Amino acid sequence: MLNTVDPLHQERDDSSILASGRAVFVAESKALTQQAEQMNEAFVHAVRAIVACKGRVIVTGMGKSGHIARKIAATMASTGTPAHFVHPGEASHGDLGMVMQGDIVIAISSSGESKELGDMIAYAKRFAMTLIGITRKESSSLGSAADILLRLPDVPEVGALGLAPTTSTTATLALGDALAVAALEMKGFTAEDFGNFHPGGKLGQALLRVQDIMHSGDDVPLAKLTDTMAHVLVVMTEKRFGCAGIVDESGTLQGIITDGDLRRHMSDGLTQKQAAEVMTKSPMVFAPRLLAAEALKILNEKNRTQVFVVDERGAPLGILHIHDLLKIGVA
Repeated sequence: MLNTVDPLHQERDDSSILASGRAVFVAESKALTQQAEQMNEAFVHAVRAIVACKGRVIVTGMGKSGHIARKIAATMASTGTPAHFVHPGEASHGDLGMVMQGDIVIAISSSGESKELGDMIAYAKRFAMTLIGITRKESSSLGSAADILLRLPDVPEVGALGLAPTTSTTATLALGDALAVAALEMKGFTAEDFGNFHPGGKLGQALLRVQDIMHSGDDVPLAKLTDTMAHVLVVMTEKRFGCAGIVDESGTLQGIITDGDLRRHMSDGLTQKQAAEVMTKSPMVFAPRLLAAEALKILNEKNRTQVFVVDERGAPLGILHIHDLLKIGVA
């Protein structure tokens, strides 16, 4: 028997392995460049249809295209476009009931001939739903049926066999990102909107506002300009922030007294002085809608540990301590 060696399993040196990996990046980056260059009015029509949609964007695909479709639907949903993935196989067995008039359908198939998409395509056409097709083949079943056709670059898949979906799925994923981003920008989607959809994890923490974290109400250490320092010391001791905000008769913050101010004014008559004599005037303040991440950055830069949060009139709404930011993991 001949001792043959499978060329795909023969030993390879480190440099050839690295070369294989780099070749994938080169090939797929070229495909993305080609994808960007061939974008045309069809992309504009697709984005306008997505933004104008009164229902949801239904994204569907089979196999690896299905995995990409799930991610596209998730990206759209998190950026202000109601979207949902429907498996084409399950759609044929009842899940078409999840697709309603007013929805639009994005169907994905590199070849455009995935037979599992047939019922979904027919359903969309039957109920006059806008069908956006993503495929390499304009003359394919999907390409011919699509109301809006977004063509993928007609380039080979990478690898020795050139069979596994690689280049095509990368291009599709990037196209989905492009649709989602263009739609969110057209809608005027804001960081606040984004934060509403991402309350958990590091992203949610980074998008928290100062007003979401600050201490408010009776927890805020406040005293008046004419209060004696004996009273201010009681307030500082009770509230345990190491400071007190000093307000005028209208409730506007005029100054702050910190532990450092106490040390600088230490004398036999300190407790008899009025707060206005000891306070640091015009203290740094935060607006309530300042991002928590930005607040932490400013406190570190200014070497401060606490700051009052005020409204547009300068009246205290709350107080923020740097430990509050560190506690929730803002970085």
